[in-house]
Amino acid sequence: MAWQVGGVADAAHNGCMTQPSTYGGRPMAPAPGAPTPELLVARFRAHARRLTWSAIVLIGVAGAAGYFFGNLPAPLEDWMLLTAAGVVVVFLVLLPFLRWWAHIYTITTRRVIERGGVLAVRRRELQHVRGYTVQVRRGPLQRIWRTGTITLTNGVDAPLRLTNIPSVELVHEALVDQVEVNQILAHRDGQALPPTANAAPPVPPLPPAP
Repeated sequence: MAWQVGGVADAAHNGCMTQPSTYGGRPMAPAPGAPTPELLVARFRAHARRLTWSAIVLIGVAGAAGYFFGNLPAPLEDWMLLTAAGVVVVFLVLLPFLRWWAHIYTITTRRVIERGGVLAVRRRELQHVRGYTVQVRRGPLQRIWRTGTITLTNGVDAPLRLTNIPSVELVHEALVDQVEVNQILAHRDGQALPPTANAAPPVPPLPPAP
């Protein structure tokens, strides 16, 4: 995960590029007429605490398989034990991990992207420039783990929920900053540029024909 919010950077091992910030705590807007490439602000997954039960099941299955291997009463055989252990690990450990790993939230300087799904990939995105409300909900357990659920609503599309995300305050600040900057840029670009001082004066109209 890579962060660049409020002038504080926490670059991850993948070396993602982030947007520069001002000392005042707001992302720095590009100069008028300058290109505005889409930059990565953050990429993250839901908090890994949802995999706690999967870890407990994996430890229990490994312990039970090691204890009963070679000690099964007839007519049970060791291959039956290993098969049952494999099925439990696949459905209760591997699949939950893959679902968690494949569900990724990405914030760029233009949009919020949700991508999930192991076999059938689904993708949703929300543009900053269109504007949306940012609602944060934190339950008692989420406060302990410093996580939270953010709901983004623009009044047109279905709400986009970022569930059990870590560092929820930092993500909330990043979203508010990006909406503000994108709307400022959209308003600025929508205004007509004033004539420059070096612009040639308008050509006077021709005199009427005699």
